[in-house]
Amino acid sequence: MTLYRLNLRLSQELFTIVSCFEVALRNAIDAHYQLVKGADWLRDSARPGGMFSNRKCGKTPYIISEGERKLTTYTHPKLVAEMDFGFWRYMFARHQFFYGGQGLLTIFPSKPVSTASHNYNSNYIFGELERVNYLRNRLAHHEPVCFHIGADVKSTLYARHSYNLVLLFFRWLNIDEASLLYGLDHIGEICDRIDKL
Repeated sequence: MTLYRLNLRLSQELFTIVSCFEVALRNAIDAHYQLVKGADWLRDSARPGGMFSNRKCGKTPYIISEGERKLTTYTHPKLVAEMDFGFWRYMFARHQFFYGGQGLLTIFPSKPVSTASHNYNSNYIFGELERVNYLRNRLAHHEPVCFHIGADVKSTLYARHSYNLVLLFFRWLNIDEASLLYGLDHIGEICDRIDKL
């Protein structure tokens, strides 16, 4: 019962931190595209002739159009809020990144420079965001985060690694995560308590 309750607390705090990151990521992407594509870039991108209105971008234009359809009154901020984390992750997918103008990596001004051994390109960002998305979905579906994935062995390694990845993304976005998460972040303390059980 103690482990169950600590897992709930850990899940709660991780979900809060991932939610803060989701908002920060979408705001950065939105600001970038407003600058280069205009104030209504998201709605315009799904319209005929828009940057995502082609087969190679898969369901992206459909998702945008469906989001707009759900709104009783259209505003750009409401449409942005209608898109989920997976949508924003897909802005770094091969075709969306290409048709979006290939400039989206500038939202990460503190991202390391690529080297011959490690390329921090859109594919890399897409893959790392997939890990955050996987965590978000586990939390949203009330799956435990205090075990090794796929095993009944108590461990906080997955939670700690996922948490550190989100903090790393905050830093790449030039966001002071300590200030942003002040009073919300007790991940280390809860993980330590779980490890001591």
